[in-house]
Amino acid sequence: MKPPRRVRNFVDAIKFEHTVFALPFAYIAMVLAARGWPGWWTILWVTAAMVGARTCAMATNRVVDRVIDARNPRTAGRHLPRGILGATEMKLLAAAGATLMFVSAWMLNPLCLALSPLALLFLVGYSYTKRFTWTSHWILGFTDGIAAAGGWIAVRGQFDGPALVLWLALTVWIAGFDVIYACQDVDFDRAHRLYSVPARFGLTTALWIARVNHLLTALGPLYWVGWLVVVGLLIYEHSLVSPRDLSRLDMAFFNVNGYIAVVVLLSVVGGL
Repeated sequence: MKPPRRVRNFVDAIKFEHTVFALPFAYIAMVLAARGWPGWWTILWVTAAMVGARTCAMATNRVVDRVIDARNPRTAGRHLPRGILGATEMKLLAAAGATLMFVSAWMLNPLCLALSPLALLFLVGYSYTKRFTWTSHWILGFTDGIAAAGGWIAVRGQFDGPALVLWLALTVWIAGFDVIYACQDVDFDRAHRLYSVPARFGLTTALWIARVNHLLTALGPLYWVGWLVVVGLLIYEHSLVSPRDLSRLDMAFFNVNGYIAVVVLLSVVGGL
């Protein structure tokens, strides 16, 4: 039996499936922190925290950007611009996601709970950054990187160096493919005075900046065969786009990066 249409609209609007980008890094951090299996209790509440955080972030983003989305032909078909869902509903969904994140942090340990308001600040705040800085891509990466730090702290109850390495790797990886994704809106961003690397520096430079970020990712904590697979996927991702042809951008953004996250998780677990 299919879920009600209203539920399907909410799920589609906030893109639950995109949690795959950061969730494996939370699992990686847990596995490394525990030096093995972190236990079902930790996995359950870290997963719940990630779902809550992602729900809050995406629902907030849809509300904050609803006017911009309505003006952009690429995003005008989203649920809020079309009136399929209302801003109040999305705000309530964001609040529910934040609540789930806080409850999950409380169930993990005191440090997770103490840091959760700071995480919420980034989850909500990054949606506004493209209005005043082209570094918004790295702010998004930093925000998603909280998943790695959170996974580590959930196990250890403290923040250590390896968690920072994972955080930085996730930051530059997310920033790199967000720069690629922003290439499709370069003309719109310039016309509406929105800030992005492609709008500021042009498509050619933007794609090179993305490559440098992904090179930094490849030099990070990626293990053995998994490292080679991820490097190959990063090269493939960049072969799909060019300043003259962005038609395969969705494949580069969604498919390939989803594969990368899973490969990294499997390679880390397999390397223990």
